[in-house]
Amino acid sequence: MNDPLPQGAVIGILGGGQLGRMLSVAASRLGLRSHVYEPAAHPPAAHVADRLTTAPYDDADALRAFAESVDVITYEFENIPTAALDLLESLRPIRPNRRALAISQERIAEKDFLTGLGLTTAPYAAVTTMADLHQAIARIGTPAILKTCRLGYDGKGQARLRSPEDAEAALAAMGGADAVLEGFVNFSHEVSVIAARGLDGSVSCYDPGENVHRDGILHTTTLPARLTNAQRTDAVLLAARILNALDYVGVMGVELFVTPQGLLVNEIAPRVHNSGHWTQNGCAVDQFEQHIRAVAGWPLGDGARFADVVMENLIGDDVLRVPEIARERNAALHLYGKAEARPGRKMGHVNRIVPTKA
Repeated sequence: MNDPLPQGAVIGILGGGQLGRMLSVAASRLGLRSHVYEPAAHPPAAHVADRLTTAPYDDADALRAFAESVDVITYEFENIPTAALDLLESLRPIRPNRRALAISQERIAEKDFLTGLGLTTAPYAAVTTMADLHQAIARIGTPAILKTCRLGYDGKGQARLRSPEDAEAALAAMGGADAVLEGFVNFSHEVSVIAARGLDGSVSCYDPGENVHRDGILHTTTLPARLTNAQRTDAVLLAARILNALDYVGVMGVELFVTPQGLLVNEIAPRVHNSGHWTQNGCAVDQFEQHIRAVAGWPLGDGARFADVVMENLIGDDVLRVPEIARERNAALHLYGKAEARPGRKMGHVNRIVPTKA
């Protein structure tokens, strides 16, 4: 069961977005094939995958046929219905495992897990009713941010509270969903560690990158991040601790706040991560190949960085700048093949490379 997958084996990927696309490309470089399962028609991954199944996640027959056609299953996003995972797991191994997925799908569970490891997060409290929210505000204070426990990403499912008077509007914005109130953190900047763990328990971490967001969406990741040597070591050890506690297999993104009191964990993502796209042009083995290596039972690659990199997301109409970016020296374009540019939609990214001095 844990033997390395041979050439020609098939990696099943749940989700056909840009992450699934780049995972498929990485698999092909290793002589492996990919089969993508995606409910939406014409996803970005369809351009490069060996095979595509277009079906909803409640189609048991399609799920069963998909699982029987692959050797191992992974995923490019977290919000996969539990019933679908139950069926798939009965037929093929799912990597990373279900526990990692369940924890990352629910913000309270995630924070409880992290604090249970002795790690520090922003102060938080569960909120279902207005009474819960008033109690949470009394304990945590404002400013704060209210987030849905599930399905939030890229700034969605969130409402800021600048004062207690914002409570009613913030709770209404949750649409009746369970939520968590998080206190604001006094941080200088955010960094993320892209970390991988293999089937044999080996761990390989990439250099932490420094993130800047705009409108709740990642704008740039810069390498190297502004960290002391001690902070860099702490970040990597912290990520490894999370991976080992979950018996994790694959790549994970760990977002951290840099504060005067130390590093605080913002959130974890049990998949390849937007803030790791810089590895495509800054490392010999990028995060996508690293993930495929891990789930296929191969040895992990060396995550050492050989260049300074600034990754910039191309969001919405940013894609109109592609002709000028293509003329830049040391600019590596990665476009996702999406037909329509919409506000907030990730259309691609560019890695601007600065070779490091010997």
